[in-house]
Amino acid sequence: MKTYEIKKMTEYDWSDKPIIDIDTPYLDTPDIVKAWAQIAYDDEAILVRLWTEEYQHRATETGPVGKPYEDCCLEFFFSPMEGDLRYFNFENNAIGCYYLGIGTGLHDAVRLLPDAENDIFDRKVKHFKGGWEITYKFPYSFIRRFFPEFKVYEGKKIRANCFKCADKTKPPHYLSWSPVTKENFTFHKPECFGEMIFK
Repeated sequence: MKTYEIKKMTEYDWSDKPIIDIDTPYLDTPDIVKAWAQIAYDDEAILVRLWTEEYQHRATETGPVGKPYEDCCLEFFFSPMEGDLRYFNFENNAIGCYYLGIGTGLHDAVRLLPDAENDIFDRKVKHFKGGWEITYKFPYSFIRRFFPEFKVYEGKKIRANCFKCADKTKPPHYLSWSPVTKENFTFHKPECFGEMIFK
């Protein structure tokens, strides 16, 4: 199982946070697609940074019921509580379309559409030559709406995975941090998540 240390953010500075290589490919993904992530935390939220370099840039999905995973998309899935099979999946394209869901797998995932979502998650997308990045926060107060006992402390463990995908690029591409089984391929396999530990 892959592991990652989630370090505390005292000032908004990613330079000393460990980098996750999202580099396990699936389904003939071309090797010119690259993606990375960093996860940190502060007193109020889990902090997420995802970025990519890619050969093409599809970004057409918009609106509250868009499908960002059909575009060039960066994703963070995590299970906040040990012993609870549910996980959040947060998927974003490069022009602000997002999918936020909760469930135990693809078969029972429920899409969440919180009011004032950008006030909650503070999503910011930045474009650069050859790629783009997204940063956001995942507030503990939001997590506790679904997991009331959730707390963050040193040594706290969550199960998580990071993904890069694009269903409708030619060819499509799919990358993960923690490998998922290729049989009946989907990213919605919490049994394949890695472990992240708050430090």
